[in-house]
Amino acid sequence: MEALAETVRRLSASSRRTYQNPYEAIAWPDDLDRRQWFTSPQFVSLYGTPAWESLDDDRRKELSFWEAVNFYSLNIHGEKALMEGLAHRLYQPGMEAVAEYLHHFLDEENKHSVWFGTFCTRYAGKVYPDRKVVFPRDHAEGEADFLFFAKVSIFEEIVDRYNVAMGRDDALVPVARQINANHHAEEARHLVFGRRIVQELWREWSGRWPDEVVDGIRSYLTAYVEATWREYYNPDVYRDAGFSDPWKLAREAWDHPATQGHRAAINRSCLRPLRQVGALEAP
Repeated sequence: MEALAETVRRLSASSRRTYQNPYEAIAWPDDLDRRQWFTSPQFVSLYGTPAWESLDDDRRKELSFWEAVNFYSLNIHGEKALMEGLAHRLYQPGMEAVAEYLHHFLDEENKHSVWFGTFCTRYAGKVYPDRKVVFPRDHAEGEADFLFFAKVSIFEEIVDRYNVAMGRDDALVPVARQINANHHAEEARHLVFGRRIVQELWREWSGRWPDEVVDGIRSYLTAYVEATWREYYNPDVYRDAGFSDPWKLAREAWDHPATQGHRAAINRSCLRPLRQVGALEAP
């Protein structure tokens, strides 16, 4: 794992060099007019569907506000699970080589939760609830660690595609642009680490696992990708944005060719690291 150890040293140095106070990194206005863009239109879950076409500009912008609340809520829940998993693995046997960077990883994810939580509670008065249901399962040796980091990689790769684009979108209200840009700046390190540790863990364990374990991992991760995307089509968002049948709209939006194409395009790049090692099969 020498390559991984070198990655850990480099990323840890970068984290120390660019450390920032989460309470000073974002300029928080006292209140916000919701008739502004909070999510870039192409990342709004209804974009390209008949429901989107039915909205005037002000309602599209208000929808983009609730979509931002959902996006940040997803990150809050994702980072809670991530922090729990990282803390569990601190100095775990077999993880000693990455312990230094896990401290930085934990610190940065906690800061991100401050940003996301502040936006949601200050401007929406709530965080959308986590709808994921996790079922306990038995694991082969090494499987739990691999699945944890593989799921982290999937979640963060998708989020980062949104962050990169929206952090550069001058049409967004400044606070939304700042959150996305700052999140990407630190997530870039997490993505490098995630790709490397997934590669190393797969190399270490996949040859020892029987075929049924490898097949089970591929099926599990495929289901996780879909479950992750499903959360972007949140009926609570549609209800808050004034749609009359939010659950039906969520189903219709998920099934629409425009949204299928959006997910497929992002998956092509986001899932490439896992496909390259063989943990996911090509579509």
